[in-house]
Amino acid sequence: MNRRNFLTLTGTFTGGTLLLPNFLHAFGSQSNLVIGEQCLVFIQLNGGNDGLNTFIPFEDPLYYEYRTKIALNKSNIISRNNGMAFHPALKDFATMQQNGDLTIIQNVGYPEPNRSHFRSQEIWQTAADSNQYLSSGWLGRYLDLQCKEHEPTAGVNFDSIDTLSLKGNEPNSITVKDPNRFKVKTNSDDAAKLSDNPQLDFVRKIANSVSEGSSDIQKALAKSTSEINYPKTGLGKNLEWIARLIKGNLNSKVYYTSQNGYDTHDNQINIQQRNLTELNDAIYSFYTELKKAQLLQNVTLVVFSEFGRRVKDNGNGTDHGTAAPMFIIGGNNQGKIIGNNPNLADLDNGDLKHEVDFRSVYASLLQSKMNFDYTKIGISNKALSGLF
Repeated sequence: MNRRNFLTLTGTFTGGTLLLPNFLHAFGSQSNLVIGEQCLVFIQLNGGNDGLNTFIPFEDPLYYEYRTKIALNKSNIISRNNGMAFHPALKDFATMQQNGDLTIIQNVGYPEPNRSHFRSQEIWQTAADSNQYLSSGWLGRYLDLQCKEHEPTAGVNFDSIDTLSLKGNEPNSITVKDPNRFKVKTNSDDAAKLSDNPQLDFVRKIANSVSEGSSDIQKALAKSTSEINYPKTGLGKNLEWIARLIKGNLNSKVYYTSQNGYDTHDNQINIQQRNLTELNDAIYSFYTELKKAQLLQNVTLVVFSEFGRRVKDNGNGTDHGTAAPMFIIGGNNQGKIIGNNPNLADLDNGDLKHEVDFRSVYASLLQSKMNFDYTKIGISNKALSGLF
C-alpha cells in the first residue's frame, strides 16, 4: 500500500470523515487521481487516413467547394460541435466524447512534412525531425530507460511484423500475432551462457526474452476473460487480446497495433466507411470492456495516422496530405477538442498547415501518464497542455 492509495482509500471507507489535515484529504479525493499501473495503447491507421472526412468542418463552405465528389452531406454527419462533426461511422466516438472520455487534437503533424508512407511512418515512430534518421523508436528508447532490468513484455505489439516504435537497445518488447499460438517450450539450461561471443550471447538473450514473454502472456490470459462481444475483425481481435492482458495484470507499459487500408486514392467514400466502422466498433468494445472492469482510467488509447489527405479531392478519392486529427481515449483525459478547426482558407500548396507537433502529444503522454522526463529520449517539444 503506497501513500497515494492509502489517502484515497481512507477517504472512501470513512466517507471523508477521517481526521486528516485538509490538504491531505483534498489530495486523496482528486478526480484525476489514478490508482494502479498506467499503460498506453496505440492504434496506427496505415495509409494516411483522411482527417477532413473523419472529423468534418461541415460549417466551412470551402469544405464543399474543394470536395465536390467526396464531401459528406450535412444530413449524415453526427455530433455537431463548434462547426465540427463526426463521420457517421463513428457513432460511438461521439458517445465516448459525450461521456468525457475522448479528446480530439486537431491539425496534428510536423514541420517539412513528408508524403511518403514509409518515411512519414518512420518519422512518427522514431519522433525524428524530417531530415533526421534514427534507428530506434521513441517507445523503445523510453522502455530502455524505464525498464533497466530487462522486461520482455514491457511492450507488446499485436501484428505480424515488428514496429520501429518499440525498437530499442534491449529486448523489452515482443511482437505477437496470435497469443493462443504463442507458446514457447523452454529448456532447463535457458539461463546458461551460450559462449564468450557477445553476438551469440545477444541471440541467447533474444531467445530467452521470447520464452519469458510467452510465459508471461499465457499467465495473464489464464487470469482473464472477455465480458464483451468484440467484432470479428482483425482490429477487434487484437483489442480483445490487449484488454485481456491488461485485465490479467501483464503490466506492460505499452501495447501497439495497427489497421491497414487508409490509402484512399480512389473509391474513398466506400473504403473509409468500411474502415471507420471497423475502427469504431473495435474501439468501443475495448472501451466498454475496460470501463466495466473499472480500468479505463489506467489505460490511454491513442489513435493516429502517418498523415492526412490533400484538401481538394482527386475525383473519387484524395492524395497524400499533411496534418490530421489525433484521438485520445481514456486515461482520465479532459474530454475536449484541442486546437482550431482546420483552416481551409490558408493552405500550404493545397495542404493543411499543422498547428500541433505530434511530438508534443508524445511528451504529454510520457509526462502525465508515465511520469517520465521525455527530454531523456530526445523529445525537445513542449508537452501539449490541456490533454490530461
